[in-house]
Amino acid sequence: MSPIENSLFRPAVAEIPQDWPALARHLAGRRLTLGPAPPRQFAGGFGNLNYLLEIDGAAAVLRRPPAGPVPRGANDMEREHRILSRLWRAYPLAPRAIHYCADAAVLGAPFQIVEYRPGIVIRDVLPPAAGGAGDRLSRNLVDCLVQLHAIAPAAVGLETLGRPQGFLARTLAGWSARGAALEDLVEPRPWAETLAWLGGRLPAAGPTSLVHNDFKLDNVILDPASFAPVAVIDWDMGTQGDPLWDLAVLLSYWVEPGDPLFLHEMRQMPTAAPGFWSRRQVFDAYCRLSGRAVGDFSFYRVLALLRSGIVFLQLYDRYRRDPAHNAPCARFSGLGRNLLRYAYEVRLGRAA
Repeated sequence: MSPIENSLFRPAVAEIPQDWPALARHLAGRRLTLGPAPPRQFAGGFGNLNYLLEIDGAAAVLRRPPAGPVPRGANDMEREHRILSRLWRAYPLAPRAIHYCADAAVLGAPFQIVEYRPGIVIRDVLPPAAGGAGDRLSRNLVDCLVQLHAIAPAAVGLETLGRPQGFLARTLAGWSARGAALEDLVEPRPWAETLAWLGGRLPAAGPTSLVHNDFKLDNVILDPASFAPVAVIDWDMGTQGDPLWDLAVLLSYWVEPGDPLFLHEMRQMPTAAPGFWSRRQVFDAYCRLSGRAVGDFSFYRVLALLRSGIVFLQLYDRYRRDPAHNAPCARFSGLGRNLLRYAYEVRLGRAA
């Protein structure tokens, strides 16, 4: 097994335990052997739970949803297994699927096991060794996205994945419904006006592609020496749809030095550090390398910011329902509201 920095793992006392004997029995029935190294839970993230373990003596990653109710369409291990069973053939950055279990009786939820790719994950802070790597990381992220969107779904057996027609309308409807479920956290007038504006500006249907649906820096595993991408992970919301949505989601996390303080408080990517491209540079590079004609991008920008606001409010809602297990989410109420307000300001042309 390749060595990994201890900072990649949660402290043992903070790990969310799983029924490892039950997993071992389940795998044995499929002629797979768990261990002997004890599983370790990876640190970071607020969504799926990820554990490094050994299967038949080789490193692998177990992924399962968090405990409790999850939003419709998210944390879908069956979908991710389907994608990773096929995508690696044309997209080498996609880890290969190893095993999927739909039986929630084993670990309390469906889970899957995927290939492990050693490397580092950069979240909100650049490691010292990555100082000055902003330009390289910016270019690599755009390249990863362009390469994914260039793959013909039929070439990897994913032509029936999702429903590409009407993708943007369903995406808008889905995030509208998630916001409605958080009615007490949402500011009524800006929310209603933003939704009405988006509903009246749905772009005409264009070319579709495979989309990741949550593409950002910490979903890319990097070589620790060169910072070249080793893998793209977290495919549980992958589908077919408008590729510009992936670009908009990436840019919703992309903070610049002069942005409002609350955008920096998202702590998703260290793009405000020297050397990183601006959002405009990312947009222009994607358009140039993909060859895609892009008209008015404002619909995508506003909807992606609205999405981010709802995501943080959902995390806060998880905290208020179960404070003991979700303490890090306590601060997200104000952040989520600020992001929704920012989406409203962007659609009025008062912010970028």
